[in-house]
Amino acid sequence: MTTFYDLGLPKKLVEKLIATGIDKPSPIQERAIPHALEGQDVMGLAQTGTGKTLAFGLPLIAKLQSYGRPPEPKTVRSLILAPTRELANQIKESLGVLVDGSHFKVGLVVGGVAINPQIKRVARGTDVLVATPGRLIDLLDRRALDLSQTDFLVLDEADQMLDMGFIHALRKIVEFLPAKRQTMLFSATMPKLMAEISGSYLNNPVRVQVAPPGKTADKVTQGVHYISKAEKTNLLIELLSKHRDEAAIVFARTKHGSDRLVKVLVKQGYEAQTVHGNKSQGQRERALKAFRNGEAMVLVATDVAARGLDIPQVRHVYNFDLPNVPENYVHRIGRTARAGMDGAAVAFCSPDETDELKAIQKVLKIEIPVLSGTPWLGMTDPSHKNKPKNTGGGGRGKGGPRRSGGGNSQRSGGGKPAGGPGGGQKRRRRPNRGRAA
Repeated sequence: MTTFYDLGLPKKLVEKLIATGIDKPSPIQERAIPHALEGQDVMGLAQTGTGKTLAFGLPLIAKLQSYGRPPEPKTVRSLILAPTRELANQIKESLGVLVDGSHFKVGLVVGGVAINPQIKRVARGTDVLVATPGRLIDLLDRRALDLSQTDFLVLDEADQMLDMGFIHALRKIVEFLPAKRQTMLFSATMPKLMAEISGSYLNNPVRVQVAPPGKTADKVTQGVHYISKAEKTNLLIELLSKHRDEAAIVFARTKHGSDRLVKVLVKQGYEAQTVHGNKSQGQRERALKAFRNGEAMVLVATDVAARGLDIPQVRHVYNFDLPNVPENYVHRIGRTARAGMDGAAVAFCSPDETDELKAIQKVLKIEIPVLSGTPWLGMTDPSHKNKPKNTGGGGRGKGGPRRSGGGNSQRSGGGKPAGGPGGGQKRRRRPNRGRAA
């Protein structure tokens, strides 16, 4: 069995890691760390929840130990870029444990909070700076940072940065970096623009891959309900009632839809919180803290929480709305089945989400098992291979709203919920774009 000692990491660093309860490297760590310690650029491809943070964090901290003096004012020795505040904060916390008690400092700069305190902190010089692209650009524009002495660069969840429209920010940031540096890029998927990013940032990189891009975690049980939009909220409440003492994340497509859904759940007696882009950093942190501590058992979120949340107790993920970007489905359901545990991922598919589900199944290269309802027109299901295509679809049987075309139902009861976020929303064909993170 390979150990962290076998990978060539400093003894004291490994001892600190073992003290945290981590004594065996994951596959991505085992393959990436030796190359990183040799100074090579690394492109790491691995599904979410496989330990990518330590895959770049451990060799980065090991290399920092060779410096005999503190960083100069405003300079950054190691820069880690992450797409969201939540992921950036989690990276900072993970690395902070490893440098605790040493003279190394891990800094954090993200949007949603006052910029002046951040300017004061980076003015002293930073060993490791974790940043979101938008706020980093703000600091560079104010000349509060100097990246000319940055020796190490990490792009974490690079594919999501592209999804969120950070391509122009990334192009601008690279102009401030020295040509001679070591760069590591980690991603769960490989969109077409990744070739441009890797060409601009990486120099003859070593590619390490532990799972095909788009592959979901092995211990996640998946299923889909074909159901009308108007019936989604009632079904969600019914399913949540079966595991009130187990943590669940519910993904909605829009910020306003998330807020409306939380209000419905609270009225039904659930302790629920929400996280999305319109929330301040303080609000997001308080919501996540309540969820981590078990004060709230349900977290309703947009794709801002699809990555970077490492909360092992999450046993259930509900895709209340299917994502516009199929790869985001992989990241969403990766919030469960972490730390070796099992998890369940349930998707709700309304008639106007047929294209989204087809795209998701194409990425996964599987057909998600049907839990209830009948696949809508244009969908296929292994259990219906010898049956003609229907023109109806899901529905929950008696009590549900009338629909054209009929369609078999495997559920009963239901009815149109009051105030649910499912009905009447405009569909958004493209993911959010912008600098806020």
